[in-house]
Amino acid sequence: MSSRAHIAMVGIPIISHVLPSLEIIRELVARGHRVSYANDPMVADQIIATGAEFVSCTAALPVADNNWPDDPIDVQNLFLDNAIRALPELHAAYDGDNADLYLYDIGAYAARALAEIQHRPLLQLSPTFVAWKGFDQDVAAPLRLLPGADAHRARFAQWLADCGASTTDVDVFVGPPDRALALIPRAMQPHADLVDTDTVTFVGPCFDTSTEPQAWARPADVANVLLISLGSAYTRQPEFYRQCLAAFGDLPGWHIVLQIGKHTDPRELGAIPANVEVHSWVPQRAILAQADAFVTHAGMGGCSEGLLAGVPMIAVPQAAEQFMNADRLVELGVARRIDTSDATADNLRAALLGIVGDAELARRSARLRADARAEGGTRRAADLIENKLKGAV
Repeated sequence: MSSRAHIAMVGIPIISHVLPSLEIIRELVARGHRVSYANDPMVADQIIATGAEFVSCTAALPVADNNWPDDPIDVQNLFLDNAIRALPELHAAYDGDNADLYLYDIGAYAARALAEIQHRPLLQLSPTFVAWKGFDQDVAAPLRLLPGADAHRARFAQWLADCGASTTDVDVFVGPPDRALALIPRAMQPHADLVDTDTVTFVGPCFDTSTEPQAWARPADVANVLLISLGSAYTRQPEFYRQCLAAFGDLPGWHIVLQIGKHTDPRELGAIPANVEVHSWVPQRAILAQADAFVTHAGMGGCSEGLLAGVPMIAVPQAAEQFMNADRLVELGVARRIDTSDATADNLRAALLGIVGDAELARRSARLRADARAEGGTRRAADLIENKLKGAV
């Protein structure tokens, strides 16, 4: 675009929701736009590194200690509480400085409310799969029958009415948006043929792949590299890590990179085999770019990174949609699924030896890698955002 616009992104501090948008923000800044990004201070450093203006918006989500409730209605209440807390801070930041376009994460309800109050255009960036025709009957409707659901919906509706949002029907407000970019490979979308492509565009993973290999050096004397990572949230799994050490430690020709997160003490793992390096955090995409296999929790970020790298996977889902994602990887023919309760050393080793050297799996991985890269990624997402600014649909 020839004109410089103010684009505001509003997110939540769950890292798997932050990372998918960062390269898009960086690209918009590089194109000369003024970009602000409202989120919790705990992710300020990642946002500032893109060149965007950081806007502090303190979250009311249990991200720091990962103490999420098991009850889905309690989770919904947390996101509503977060929106109620966030909206006044967004008003303070943007009432005198309206954005030309608001981008928002699927969990950032306050962003939609603010845009409606200010009568500004809005575009959702989804870091995970989107709703499909029949989603309400398949997924949303059963949740409305759970204990506490009626009270949650009543409180949500009252907040919408009180804050001045133009959409006061809760189902419509939290339902499919008028326009969304899905930052995932279309291959990972359930019922992709039932998604309304007039409102949703799959742009694929929006990662910067140009400098990935330089962030990690593959040992020169190893035949194969395996990355093991359960992501950033559900990483308190010392017994699983011990089983991985038993399965892959001293496996001839293999070098193992084990990420254990910040909630597990390496001393809990016992003796570390010579072919294993253990870290609380690793540059995952850099390693995957040089890896031969990937043990993942099947979060959407991990699935997307694995598909983008074209590596065979062992999916060990931990929570939420990860079980659905793991099954999808199996359906695509690029992974084996092992539930945590079945993740013994013998099963893990057998799965690895089964996926490595599988010619058909390698062919499918290569095809899906090409498909994911062809979806356009960061540049296409930025183009579509600029089209939205110009009033294009």
